[in-house]
Amino acid sequence: MTTPSTTKSLLQKGSGLQVVVGLGQSGLSVANYLTQQGYRVAVTDSQVTPLLADKLPAEVEIRQFGGIDPALLLHASRIIISPGISLETEAIAAAKQANIPVVSDIQLFCEACSVPIVAITVSNAKSTVTTLVGQMAADAGVDVGVGGNIGVPALNLLANKTMQLAVLELSSFQLETVTNLGAQVATVLNMSPDHLDRHGDMLGYHQAKHRIFQGAKSVVINREDALTRPLVADNLPRLSTSIQAPDKGQYGLITDSNGETHIARGTERLLSADKLIIKGRHNLLNAQSALALGELAGLPLESMLVTLQHFSGLDHRCQYVATVHDIDYFNDSKGTNIGSTMAAIEGLGAVYAPKDGKLLLILGGQGKGQQFGGLVPFIDQYVSHVICIGEDGHQIEQHLRAASISNEVVIHQSETLEAAFVTVQQVTSSSLSQIQAVLLSPACASFDQFSGYAERGERFNQLVAQIEGTTI
Repeated sequence: MTTPSTTKSLLQKGSGLQVVVGLGQSGLSVANYLTQQGYRVAVTDSQVTPLLADKLPAEVEIRQFGGIDPALLLHASRIIISPGISLETEAIAAAKQANIPVVSDIQLFCEACSVPIVAITVSNAKSTVTTLVGQMAADAGVDVGVGGNIGVPALNLLANKTMQLAVLELSSFQLETVTNLGAQVATVLNMSPDHLDRHGDMLGYHQAKHRIFQGAKSVVINREDALTRPLVADNLPRLSTSIQAPDKGQYGLITDSNGETHIARGTERLLSADKLIIKGRHNLLNAQSALALGELAGLPLESMLVTLQHFSGLDHRCQYVATVHDIDYFNDSKGTNIGSTMAAIEGLGAVYAPKDGKLLLILGGQGKGQQFGGLVPFIDQYVSHVICIGEDGHQIEQHLRAASISNEVVIHQSETLEAAFVTVQQVTSSSLSQIQAVLLSPACASFDQFSGYAERGERFNQLVAQIEGTTI
């Protein structure tokens, strides 16, 4: 750690200091990038010993850990803030008041990137669509970089000097400091309440998300969600998606008289839903979104359709786990907000409803201040049993009952996921049960009992395997 006296002497060497606030993966990528560009770089983090501190390049002379020093930030020519740090943090707010620019790693990436960008944000399913578009590009022979909020920091993509296309998943946290992204194609796939503890209300959340459209050359719109419609010029190229029949020249679904559903563009049937590995109506919308984004990015349709038929989805995102005793189990642990869970219930519920089947839904964890009553219409239609778990399990039940959940829906309380599976076996073993699928879609963060959604999802998979008597 650099001492205050050493820091003071270094600051006196000249101007142009770039201060990186937050030493996670994105912060490390920023420090590496800026030092490679010849900038003087300081790094600060609230942790006393950040896990990645020993990976910082030697050129980073100023390292202040154990707190974010307002004085250091006021010496900056520019502050690059990590997504997890709020702009309302006292030291950051003071720097902004002093007219010091505060940006994200995404802003740096956009300024340096010379290839077209596909920019994707959404409350739910952005990782699925981002991964799918990236795979479509790769299968079409395009040298593509996929990153952002999906594991690989965006700046790391610049190391590939032959990259032809960048596909970025972007969070509201990353977007709130971005100006003029300039994407080849940009989209907000859907909007539902999330991160309101950070953005204050839906207006703040909406404004952050819609920064993705600044400078966009084309856009993709979800016709099912008015909040995805951008305020852009009418003549800007655009495509739209829907679970309904397509508008002229747009994407949608066509159902034949025999009940077979097709992804379509205008009147042209492109692909039968039965040929997709990924299931659920929400995934049909994801597939359309990927096709629309790929089309506006210049990818060939035939190749994209082949990719779609081989795409098996992502772990913990409405992931099919197994069928045990004629019950299908789905792991949607990544469903950490009510919008994601709504999509999962509706998407899977519509698959089982024609067979008079119902879902058993596992909800719960840390609720992040959400109002769970919005789930009630979806639960009433597709769910017969709800198991509430975790820290906010009882609060979730209160919200559901306050929203007049149907008396036909049985609500159970189980403190843990393990306890929930005891209830699952009791309920599904009844000869009167209509349950054809068990869905873990918690609509909550997992940190009350797990290190993250992945650990929660893996535990779900293990519990399914125990019922099945095999190892998954």
